[in-house]
Amino acid sequence: MKYRKIHIIGAPGSGKTYVASKLATLTNIKAHELDKVFWCQAEVAYVRSSEEERTTKLNDILTKEDWIVEGVYYKWLASAFDAADIIIVLNPSVLVRQWRITKRFLIRKFIQGEFQKETFSSFLTLFWWNQKFDSDNMQRILAFTAEHKTKVIFCNDCDVKWSSKTGHLVRGF
Repeated sequence: MKYRKIHIIGAPGSGKTYVASKLATLTNIKAHELDKVFWCQAEVAYVRSSEEERTTKLNDILTKEDWIVEGVYYKWLASAFDAADIIIVLNPSVLVRQWRITKRFLIRKFIQGEFQKETFSSFLTLFWWNQKFDSDNMQRILAFTAEHKTKVIFCNDCDVKWSSKTGHLVRGF
């Protein structure tokens, strides 16, 4: 079975966007950031998209022949988990994630200067939320995806390998 519908989930700073981008390059499948579905892109601050708008955007992605979606979300994504050929759960250590969140914030804010939505306050909120993620949200994600356990793989780092010959992820992350 070739993986043509890939769902990547994990905590902030776990490497979801990196893995999705790498897989997109390796497989020639378009990657979609669920942040762009969840958050209204027309706003300067973080404002949630309406449920109707989210559903429409998600359905537009899921009706495609192949896709990669990545994000921290799970509650409103039952259809994406159902449709996925494989679900990749990224779970590096909290220290690694905290470092990545901090580095990303500093680069975006002070080098790229392109992320007006990100404030020091939003960074701190994300940092502290991520600190408790493993004992709270990750447990809910695991329960939510339990019915799909035959297609879930867990990765503690972002070393994604893809066999173009078989169209499969190579284990041994």
